[in-house]
Amino acid sequence: MNDIDTNEVGVIKTTQGEMVVEFWPDVAPKTVENFKKLAQEGFYDGTAFHRIVKGFMIQGGDPLSKKDDSMVGTGGPGYKLKAEFNSKSHVRGVLSMARSQDPDSAGSQFFICLGDAKFLDRQYTAFAQVIKGDGVLGKIGDTTTTSGSGGEKSQPTVRVGVESVKIVPADSVK
Repeated sequence: MNDIDTNEVGVIKTTQGEMVVEFWPDVAPKTVENFKKLAQEGFYDGTAFHRIVKGFMIQGGDPLSKKDDSMVGTGGPGYKLKAEFNSKSHVRGVLSMARSQDPDSAGSQFFICLGDAKFLDRQYTAFAQVIKGDGVLGKIGDTTTTSGSGGEKSQPTVRVGVESVKIVPADSVK
């Protein structure tokens, strides 16, 4: 792994603590580049993990989650990414792009697996993994939820805010 991109990590600062993620530019170069670009522009700052499914995943990255918008879950950066399905497995701590039915519909929303979700393998673009802050991931995953408009019990009863997502040199978080 002598790819120059591997010297950077993402620091996701939430109201529950920090998670550090390591990117996989070797399997999802455009997705990693997009996530880093959005993070550097401050796109994710002030958003929230708006969908939490116990034992499955936490989802964030929707700009509509910055305020109480009834359309939360549908927002994005105004463009779509081509899917980069790969052989990385959807297991605890893996970040993957959220999308609609169209495989090439991901934009800014992502989810972090709370457990084994291998049934998503090669259908969603896995692009990073949590390398520090698994306890924070667990705490967010344990947030009390209620049924949302679609009936799924995934709407957090308290706001789990994303204060910032920063791209920093990997050796600065050891």
